[in-house]
Amino acid sequence: MSKKNVVYFWDSEVGNFHYGPGHPMKPHRLAVTHSLVYHYGLYKKMQVYRPYRATAHDMTRFHSDEYIDFLQRVTPHNIQAFNKSLSHFNVGDDCPVFDGLFDFCSMYTGASLEGAIKLNYQCCDIAINWSGGLHHAKKFEASGFCYVNDIVIAILELLKYHPRVLYIDIDIHHGDGVQEAFYLTDRVMTVSFHKYGNYFFPGTGDMYEIGAESGRYYSVNVPLKEGIDDQSYFQVFKPVIQAVMEFYQPTCIVLQCGSDSLAGDRLGCFNLSTRGHGECVKFVKELNVPLLVLGGGGYTVRNVSRCWTYETSLLLDETIGSDIPYNEYFEYFAPDFNLHPNISTKQENANSKQYLEAITRAVTENLKCLVQAPSVQMQDVPDDFFRLQLEDENESDPEVRVTPQEADAKVEPSNEFYDGEKDQDREAEAAETQK
Repeated sequence: MSKKNVVYFWDSEVGNFHYGPGHPMKPHRLAVTHSLVYHYGLYKKMQVYRPYRATAHDMTRFHSDEYIDFLQRVTPHNIQAFNKSLSHFNVGDDCPVFDGLFDFCSMYTGASLEGAIKLNYQCCDIAINWSGGLHHAKKFEASGFCYVNDIVIAILELLKYHPRVLYIDIDIHHGDGVQEAFYLTDRVMTVSFHKYGNYFFPGTGDMYEIGAESGRYYSVNVPLKEGIDDQSYFQVFKPVIQAVMEFYQPTCIVLQCGSDSLAGDRLGCFNLSTRGHGECVKFVKELNVPLLVLGGGGYTVRNVSRCWTYETSLLLDETIGSDIPYNEYFEYFAPDFNLHPNISTKQENANSKQYLEAITRAVTENLKCLVQAPSVQMQDVPDDFFRLQLEDENESDPEVRVTPQEADAKVEPSNEFYDGEKDQDREAEAAETQK
């Protein structure tokens, strides 16, 4: 099998943001990850790009104008002037206002968007953006440390060229923001493997959340219990993804690799090793479908960086040693300085073989309800300024920032993504009819 053409996005400023003292989300983990990728020499095996920075216009392809305008204007210095808006947009404790908030959103969203565009124009087989994958953000509000849903914005871009996009989420938390966005359409199938029950955030992701209207059976949820280990996880992951591929036949895949599903995560309760987590990434890569790989959760910095570095090597088909190379964060990896640390199992695996078999069976039965893989009449998308720039990129410096000035070339159907406003309007109309 020939090696994949891989592009990797890195902005040297993205790891410098700080959510605030004591907050579990640490963008610094991105700098530590990139340092390992660099010192292992993996950067030599792929095209490294300083990504485009998303504009407010890019963000309002999914989010409301009012919400994005708020993110642009609010700062720690003027926060008192936005007291009403803070609660309205769910910004505060979990999602604090910090210096450079909009710039941070612009960086991680722009990288995911540019990754989607490069896949659309077949500039690569795999695009990697470890700063992306913020799957909880909703159309009108922040949620779960996530402000702008870069995943939804990237998928909307992919839908310009791909009739069917598959979203896979292996973060320990349910990918609720992405599921909600595409709950009514058959052009995106969302598949989430997550901890469910005992009031675990965000509280959604029951197996019976299957989608609605045109999207019925296109939301797939695999609710798991605490303590799941590599063997048990792969026991359910592999057959579910195989069934999804058989019935849905996606033309592009977006994989969210939240590493809070690793053992020892500050907020997690699973027992996956870096090898076990990576096995899922390797399995998806070997499906040989254009692939956008994103980060997500992960709150123990040394483990996040180990995991995403190892997965970068898997996506490149490069074997790297277990001994961490010397780097500026070397002391983070004491005392073993090993890429694959031993797992201390504090949480017993509450997922019986029978439980996992029952979930797999239920998911497969639901997939059988799909009549066939959906397709749409694809319009010709006119060449745009961004494509012309991409054609010249082989001759230009990949570090130069490219600015796409493309108009939205396709108007999405009314059910392309869930719109709370439209849904409320529909309910109001129904109520009027009943009177």
